[in-house]
Amino acid sequence: MAEFEYPDDLRYTSEHEWVQPVGGRVRVGITAYAQDALGDIVFVSLPDQGSTVDAGSSVGEVESTKSVSDLYAPVSGTVVARNEALDATPELVNTDPYGQGWMFEVELSDPGALDALLSADQYRDQLS
Repeated sequence: MAEFEYPDDLRYTSEHEWVQPVGGRVRVGITAYAQDALGDIVFVSLPDQGSTVDAGSSVGEVESTKSVSDLYAPVSGTVVARNEALDATPELVNTDPYGQGWMFEVELSDPGALDALLSADQYRDQLS
């Protein structure tokens, strides 16, 4: 299996999303493992700004040349931003999954929810 980067300052889900705390909100994207498994990403459907999302629920889709996969909300809260750049350049998810390829930001309804997510080491262990 290829060795991917999983930054230690992020939290992870078993559905291959990453979560980056930014003040009282979190930025969400998919992991290097997920984008590699999907292949070349050609379209991303993101939740609307202002919509409420529930942890574990499907909030969008990531479409690649291989398949279409659901995008899940790692935490509950309100979507406060979405990465509009992905509308025109969805391949950013492949080239920079932890940077320009981020997907959306959520204002947390429960800041303690981050504690339930996986650390980088726990996520790596789950993959092996």
